[in-house]
Amino acid sequence: MEEDNLKIKTARTIKWNTIEKLSSQILYAITGIVLANVLSKEDFGLVGSILVFQAFANLFVDSGFSNALIQRKNPTQTDYSTVFYFNLLSSIAIYILLWIGAPLIADIFHDTRLIDLSRVMFLTFILNATAIVQTNRLMKQMNVKMIAVSNTIALTVSGIAGIALALTGFGAWAIVWQSIILASLKSLILWVTTKWTPGLTFSTASLKSIFAVGSGVMATSFLNTIFLNIYSFIIGAYYSLSQLGLYTQADKWSKMGIASLSQIITASFLPVMSEFQDDKERFMRALAKTNRFTAYILFPCFGLLFVAAEPIFHLLFSTKWDAAILLFQILLLRGIFTVLTSLYNNYILSIGRTKILVYSEIIKDALTIIAIFATIKYDIYTLIWGQLIAGALYYIISIYLTAKVTQYPVKRLIADIIPYLGITIISLVPAMAILHFSDSVIIILAVQFISGFGIYFIINYLLKSKIQQDALEYALGRFRNKKTI
Repeated sequence: MEEDNLKIKTARTIKWNTIEKLSSQILYAITGIVLANVLSKEDFGLVGSILVFQAFANLFVDSGFSNALIQRKNPTQTDYSTVFYFNLLSSIAIYILLWIGAPLIADIFHDTRLIDLSRVMFLTFILNATAIVQTNRLMKQMNVKMIAVSNTIALTVSGIAGIALALTGFGAWAIVWQSIILASLKSLILWVTTKWTPGLTFSTASLKSIFAVGSGVMATSFLNTIFLNIYSFIIGAYYSLSQLGLYTQADKWSKMGIASLSQIITASFLPVMSEFQDDKERFMRALAKTNRFTAYILFPCFGLLFVAAEPIFHLLFSTKWDAAILLFQILLLRGIFTVLTSLYNNYILSIGRTKILVYSEIIKDALTIIAIFATIKYDIYTLIWGQLIAGALYYIISIYLTAKVTQYPVKRLIADIIPYLGITIISLVPAMAILHFSDSVIIILAVQFISGFGIYFIINYLLKSKIQQDALEYALGRFRNKKTI
C-alpha cells in the first residue's frame, strides 16, 4: 500500500512538473521570439553579461540548502525558518556588494550602460530568495501544482510587459524589467497560496546540520556555475558583445529543453530516491526505472530539435540569427550529456554522498579548462565544440563514479539508455531526409515532428516498451482505479 501511494504521488508530481515546464517553455518561447526579432544582438549581449554575475549571486543566496532540505527525511518548522532567514539575509548582503561593484562589471565588458542595468537586474535574486522555502516545501511534499500555477501566471504577465517595453524602444531594459516582474509575481503568488510563514526562530544547530549536506551541494553548484557561465564571460570579454548575443540566443533556446528536463527529473525523482536511501532493493528498482524514463524522453526530443534546428530558426527569426544555429546544435548535443550527468548526480545526492559530487565537479571543471585553453585562440564555434568534447569525457567518468557509489553496474547504466538512443536514430532518418525535399519551412517541420515522434512511438509499441506503456496508461487515466491521479 505504501509503495502504491508513493507511485501515485510520483505520477502526480511528474504530471504537474511536466505541465509547469511545458507551459513555462511555451511562454518563454513566445516572449523570446518577439524579443529576438525586436532587440539587437548587442542588447542580448548586455543582458547576457549581467546574467553571468547573477548566476553566482543566486547560488550564494540558496547555498545548497534547498536540495539539502529535500534530501532530509523530516525537516521541521525550525529548519525551514532558519533556511528562510539565512537565504534572505544572504541575498541582501550580496546585492549590496554587487551594487557597489556594478562599475567594475561595466569596465570588464567595456560598456557603462551595464551599471544601471545590473543594479536593477540584481534585485531579482532578493525577490527569488523570498520564495525558495515555499517552493522547497511544495517539492518535498510532492505537491507541485501551485508551483506550476505561479510560474504560468508570472510568466504570462511578465512576458506581456517585456514585449510591450521592447516594442516601445526600451532595448535591454525590456528584458531587465520582465525579469523583475516575473520574480515579484511568482513570489507573491506562492506567499498568498501556500499559507506558510516563517516562525520567529533561527537555529544555528539546524543550520549546521543542513549545511553538512548543503555545503557539498553548494560547492558542486559553485564550481558548476563557474564553468556554465565561463563561456559567456570569455565570449563577452575576449570576443565582443555581439558574439555574446549570438551565444546567449543559442544557449537560451538549447537550455529550455536541458534545464526543463533536468528540473522535472530532480523534482519528481529526488524525493522518491531519498525515501529509498535505506532500502537498497527498492532504490535499485527506482534507479533503473528513472534511467529508462529519462532516456525515453531525452533522446527523441533533443534529436528532433537538433535535426529541425535550421527550419525552427527560420520560422521564428527568418535569417537574423542564422549564425547561432550551429551553436544551438552543438549545445543540444552537450545538453544530452548534461541531463544524464545531472541524473547521476541526483542518485549520489539522494544517498547523501555529497563529497563525491565535489570531486566529480572538479574533474569536470578541469576538463573544461583544458578545452578552453585548447580552443580559445580560434573562434566561438571551436570554443563550443571544445565544450561538447569536455562534456562527453566527463559523462564517461560520471558513469564509473555513479556505479561505484550506488553499486549499480556500469553495464546496466548503459544498457538502460542504449535502446532508446538506437530507436531515436532510426526515427530521425525521415526527418533528416525531408530537409532536401521541400522549400516550405512549415511543411518541413510538420513532417519532421510527425514522422519522428510517430516512428519512435510505433517502434517502442512493437517492442512492448514498459516505460511507454506506463506513460500511456497514466496519460489516458487508466490508473484511476488505483487512485493514481
